[in-house]
Amino acid sequence: MASLYISAAHKSSGKTTVTLGLCRALRDRGLAVQAYKKGPDYIDPIWHGLAAGRPSYNLDFRMMERAEIDSLYARHATTADISLVEGNKGLYDGMDLTGADSNAALAKQLNLPVVLVIDTIGTTRGVAPLLLGYQAFDPAVNIAGIILNKVGGPRHEDKLRQVIEYYTDLPVLGAIHKDPGLAIEERHLGLVPGNESAAAERLIEGIARSIAAQVDLDALIEVAATAPTATVPVAPAAAPVRPHLKIAIALDRAFGFYYQEDLDTLRDSGIELVPVDTLRDTTLPKVDGLIIGGGFPESFIAELSANHSLLQAINDAVEAGLPTFAECGGLMYLSRSITWNGSQGKMVGLIPGDTALGSRPVGRGYASLAPTRDAPLDSPSPSEIPAHEFHHSHLENLPAGLTYAYKVMRGQGIDGRNDGYVHKNLLAAYCHRRGSGARGWIAPFIAKARAHAEQHQAARIAA
Repeated sequence: MASLYISAAHKSSGKTTVTLGLCRALRDRGLAVQAYKKGPDYIDPIWHGLAAGRPSYNLDFRMMERAEIDSLYARHATTADISLVEGNKGLYDGMDLTGADSNAALAKQLNLPVVLVIDTIGTTRGVAPLLLGYQAFDPAVNIAGIILNKVGGPRHEDKLRQVIEYYTDLPVLGAIHKDPGLAIEERHLGLVPGNESAAAERLIEGIARSIAAQVDLDALIEVAATAPTATVPVAPAAAPVRPHLKIAIALDRAFGFYYQEDLDTLRDSGIELVPVDTLRDTTLPKVDGLIIGGGFPESFIAELSANHSLLQAINDAVEAGLPTFAECGGLMYLSRSITWNGSQGKMVGLIPGDTALGSRPVGRGYASLAPTRDAPLDSPSPSEIPAHEFHHSHLENLPAGLTYAYKVMRGQGIDGRNDGYVHKNLLAAYCHRRGSGARGWIAPFIAKARAHAEQHQAARIAA
């Protein structure tokens, strides 16, 4: 088993492009490639999955216990020939002053060699003190190689290689020249998700060709082979799975922000996930619950609002008590309307407010939530629930006296104080939570869905 940690000196160095290219180029060699993303990111893992041909997983100090990170990493890395963990921001960046939640800390915990992607725009000899400083800052971090990115041309590449060879002991594993054709389109919340882009496959293929031509894949594999083999902990005996439930999940170009770990947990719990295309499906299937994750509904206002029959079907189902869990984009979809860039469209109308988007983030980064007495999926507890949010929208025209599941201890939520609108068996929040784990939302949501199904079955029998 071979593994690498792909990091950089700072954000926007090209880590995601390099990771995508490596995933596909190594896959094209016949290798089974497993990708991971550090931190609370939905979009990059979608691209990872397209490039590698298998789902990517998030590893997050804030949302997961360290043992959970080790277990999740090992469980999937041991089924692959090579694993790539893409970091976020820079190698030593993080919220903790001591770096306990940094990329370096994760690389050390997983005992992975680090390959630094260096943005070389505007630098030649200056790359040497940068690399020497990164090596000296924490000698326990195994910086095992360099990929030069955004190189200006052959002369620039030659100078950089000479400087690095003269001043450091780090091998240059590749030099990728500037190429606008390798750029992935961005929008207000980052990269356009691969599930939206019809040209995603062509773009990935182009990136892979460029990476394969400019990175020494054989040398990179040799570096990856120095990583120790991960050990999968022995799992406790699984409890018998009760008769399965059907839960609808919005999965289309407008909604696609789900953690693969959570999808696995739902399926492992005996749940049959029934995909719903909010842009095309006109009815809601007969299900025991509904999940509407994040996404970009504002980019599809016309299509969503024109699907009157599905909007009404969802409204009717929730009003009839269908257990429903919605986050961020899902919350926007369940509001009365969405307004963005001069466009407005009516939505489901379950949340008594209207969604408006601006040009600046309203909520961004990690959040902490404290369950209230009205929380449908949590008991009131002194320990806060870790979460994260990233939205440019807010709700307007909300009446007073609404029921909320959470008090916001850190972050923005719906109004800076509250998050998690509660109505019957609906919970809709701006903040994203992890579904798996001891404090996850999945287990209590399944319990609600099961109770709902049993209640309906009892009613049918009585009738």
